[in-house]
Amino acid sequence: MANSTRASEIISAIGGADNVKTLTHCATRLRFELFDADKVDQKRMESIKGVLGAVPQAGNRYQVVIGGAVATVYEEVIALPEMAGRAQGTVEADEGMSNADVKAEAHAKGKSKNGWVNSFFEYLADSFRPILGVLLGASLIIALVNLLISIHVISGSEATTGLVFVEAIWKGVFYFLPIMIAYNASKKLKVDPWLGGAIMGMLMTPQFMSMFDEKGHGVDIKAVSAIRGVDLTSLQGWHDAVTCVPNQALGTQMCTAKVFGLPMVLNDYSGNVFVPLLMAAVLALVYKGLNKIIPESVQIVFVPFLCMVIVGALTAYLIGPLGVFAGNYLGIGLAFLNKYVPFVLAIIIPMLYPFLVPLGLHWPLNALMLLNLNTLGYDFIQGPMGTWNFACFGATAGVLYLSIRDKDKEMREVSLGALLAGLLGGVSEPSLYGIHLRFKKIYSRMLPGCAAGGVTIAILGWLFPSVVKGVAVHGVTANAFAFTSLLTIPIFSQVWVYAVSIAVAFLVSMFGIIIFDYRTPEQKEALKATLAAEAAGEGSVAAATVAAPAVAAAPAAATATATSTATAVKTTVVGSPVAGHVISLDDAGDPVFASRALGEGVGVQPAASTIVAPVSGTLQTVAETGHAFGIATADGVEVLVHVGIDTVKMNGDGFNVAVAKGQSVNAGDTLATVDFDKVTKAGFSTTTLVTVLNTAELGSVTPQPGKDVQAGDPVLDIVR
Repeated sequence: MANSTRASEIISAIGGADNVKTLTHCATRLRFELFDADKVDQKRMESIKGVLGAVPQAGNRYQVVIGGAVATVYEEVIALPEMAGRAQGTVEADEGMSNADVKAEAHAKGKSKNGWVNSFFEYLADSFRPILGVLLGASLIIALVNLLISIHVISGSEATTGLVFVEAIWKGVFYFLPIMIAYNASKKLKVDPWLGGAIMGMLMTPQFMSMFDEKGHGVDIKAVSAIRGVDLTSLQGWHDAVTCVPNQALGTQMCTAKVFGLPMVLNDYSGNVFVPLLMAAVLALVYKGLNKIIPESVQIVFVPFLCMVIVGALTAYLIGPLGVFAGNYLGIGLAFLNKYVPFVLAIIIPMLYPFLVPLGLHWPLNALMLLNLNTLGYDFIQGPMGTWNFACFGATAGVLYLSIRDKDKEMREVSLGALLAGLLGGVSEPSLYGIHLRFKKIYSRMLPGCAAGGVTIAILGWLFPSVVKGVAVHGVTANAFAFTSLLTIPIFSQVWVYAVSIAVAFLVSMFGIIIFDYRTPEQKEALKATLAAEAAGEGSVAAATVAAPAVAAAPAAATATATSTATAVKTTVVGSPVAGHVISLDDAGDPVFASRALGEGVGVQPAASTIVAPVSGTLQTVAETGHAFGIATADGVEVLVHVGIDTVKMNGDGFNVAVAKGQSVNAGDTLATVDFDKVTKAGFSTTTLVTVLNTAELGSVTPQPGKDVQAGDPVLDIVR
């Protein structure tokens, strides 16, 4: 059966794509949420080649059991044209999951119980994330220009046409940033994004700017007229209605104009990030409200028209001035802290970032950096942030060193790519989600680097302050928004202070990893065993056993299936993965396992916390959450260990995984340790299931329920 035919058969049996509300998958099953479960053709579904079973569940939920090929079948299904937009991704991860999956899991673990808090940070993230590419491009242009100026290739004091043109390239990004953010924020709130962009663009037109007082607070009307080829000098009289008062805190003037008899505070909205975020939120309320009361036949005309009038006026009169006011004084407050307690910011920021980034909580600080540049003309957050970034990259460099030393090809490729992305692009996500969040010991080695870099930049920044507009500013400052990489070092004032600080952060983290390692003893032994087996040209468990005697020995009953040679012997028993009481699958409490769709097996009510390999073989599946393991023996028996029922929803809390996908294990080797008290408190069953997935290919698999066992004691008998 062709792949597309198999996928089409599944969707047809489920009642068609129109009956699918959402689709996800776990380690063995496709998980559907349907609009109408009565439309499913159960008999047809179970007859499809590759489908091991199908289990209806409450609430229009339906599970199709596939087994180890579930990820492939899932991709086939979502690739169908009729399934566009219906799939949501996996709900269960394993060692082979993507960085995006790791990121989603890390974010899920740190979610606040307050839904509105999560929504707020997601709103910020999705408003900025799509434009990070252009921000990165602009920051590299700035860095290149500053580098050429610093080495006297070009003169920064001479406004040549070439320099003006290059400046326009990156300034265009930051000048029109409010329109970009308005577009993304509106899209996030399910409002016509072009409408949000248009309303924000209104406040940046020459017509709006012409209302400013001409004395340095607005545009030159004559110059604008010449550039646009339009005579705007008739607007000159508007200035008679403009009044300005000094703003001592910012060193500027606040101007107000009479528009339709009402006072309007005039602001330059270029580069502002707060106003479009506020405007889009108000626009969403107005837009959705109008859609409810205006007939569908005329919505395309009157909804945009009324939104532009209502929200445009609200933004000009109220939202814009409030956003600018809040942003300005927030920037002033941070500048006050940086002036009088710079040590606090310089040390706390690099120590917080390692925890903020995985949770998506760093976006407000990014917004504040842009705010500082817009209000103060410089930013003082990016310097300390850079020390965190380079501590992160230093940890990755340490992992790369160890992977080269230990001949770990997979980790070498991952760490090399992540390191290059960091050093050249200033992007920490490949390091975080590709390595750091996968190995629990890395943070304890990396945080000292963050602290060392923060202390260094705090001390040197105080002793050697930056000079901005003739005023001494303690700490390292940046004159543009930048991704802190090697290429953007020139944008920082006191370059040598910044360079020394990030070097300290990088080296401390790197040597912390090299000296203390980032792996558990079990993970290191597992790597040695795998490499030894590869070096011998054998994939058998016996080769791994000889190469790694430090691995825990298997119980006598289970080791009877292994040999000291490369010859595969028949697997005749499957041991218990945990000490406890053995029960039938019928009594385990999971309808999928009870149906034997995942093969014959037993459940074990655990009396200990250590989960061990029930057979010797190679790990085909390892859930990062620690709740599921798939092992294939050398003679082709496929065994699944599933710790608890629905425990995937715990997102790994209470589970400590000791092995990795692709690793060879002996019967009795530790797979994970589990805090079953946490599982119970979370409301999930602790029953641990062990089944033979390919039971149908064997002569018989006979369970041994109703007895108490130790880990490794036989619970399944296999006959070929």
